[in-house]
Amino acid sequence: MITPHLHVDIVIPNFNGVQFLATCLRSLVRQTYPSFSIIVVDNGSVDKSLEFVREHYPFVHLISWPQNKGFSPAVNAGISAGNSPFVFLLNNDTELEADCLEQLVKTALLQDEYDFFAAKMISYHDRHILDGAGDGFLRGGVGYRLGTMENDDARYSRPGRVFGACAGAALYRRELFDAIGLFDEDFFAYLEDVDFNLRANSRGKKCYYVPAARVFHIGSATTGSKINSFTVRLSTRNNLNLLIKNYPLALFFRFGLALLIYQFFWLIFVVKKKQFSAYVSGVVEFVGNLHLMLKKRREVLAGVTLTADELSVIILAAERDVICSIMNRRQAQGKTNRLLSLYTRLFL
Repeated sequence: MITPHLHVDIVIPNFNGVQFLATCLRSLVRQTYPSFSIIVVDNGSVDKSLEFVREHYPFVHLISWPQNKGFSPAVNAGISAGNSPFVFLLNNDTELEADCLEQLVKTALLQDEYDFFAAKMISYHDRHILDGAGDGFLRGGVGYRLGTMENDDARYSRPGRVFGACAGAALYRRELFDAIGLFDEDFFAYLEDVDFNLRANSRGKKCYYVPAARVFHIGSATTGSKINSFTVRLSTRNNLNLLIKNYPLALFFRFGLALLIYQFFWLIFVVKKKQFSAYVSGVVEFVGNLHLMLKKRREVLAGVTLTADELSVIILAAERDVICSIMNRRQAQGKTNRLLSLYTRLFL
């Protein structure tokens, strides 16, 4: 066991998640690394979440709001409420292995050149299947959890650098937030951690994947199905927000065709899922907030420390990881990879 000299603030956003909190909090109580505090930020739940935490876990620092402000404001409030050198962001629909936090902190102490750390996320219901082994990035402006829906095999048992971390189970040095800021509250939910990962990389910050830190994740527990009008609207809006806010002009020119291809296939996908009206709503919201994102763009680009060439190399490497993961998953499912192979030959 690590000597508990470095405290960790564990921040859990919650919205009507009382059916998950018992499992999540119980697994935290059983952690082998004892030096931590738990902060639950409740987004206006009406399902007795507050009563459950107060009755069964009175030591938890509880922040409650009368309405749902979104994921980003919730985690930001939790981060700001603590002052420990490490912050562990955690979804409420998770269960941790007993040594998960210990493995993350131990790695952070050993890998002091890294700024944040991605846990291995595994399907809660089928523990041979991955939910994510660190986050990759597609130059179209979205993230992808590497290994998702793939078998948990040797490929995902090797620690090392990844583009970023899913904010559903990630350890951050507090000084990283001091350096690059918190999560963008105008995203409300979806892609806020992708935006954060891209900002971090553009400033030379690095993420490390820790496969020994295992988290079992239910997934889509707050919003229900993964594809619905809510997710499509916010994903469309926030994808465009992310690009406008973070990409220097040189990357728009360099990645222009790939950006158009991504947008085309996203549109085809939402039409196929009968979510075109939600897509249009997302575009309309993006246009309505464009002045705000342009203002943030000036602030973000002013803090970038990498050149467009250097950032391009990192983004392309992250996209190769994503394409490889998707192709592996599709091959295991008996699907073809002709379009992805063509994309790889043309653009990677």
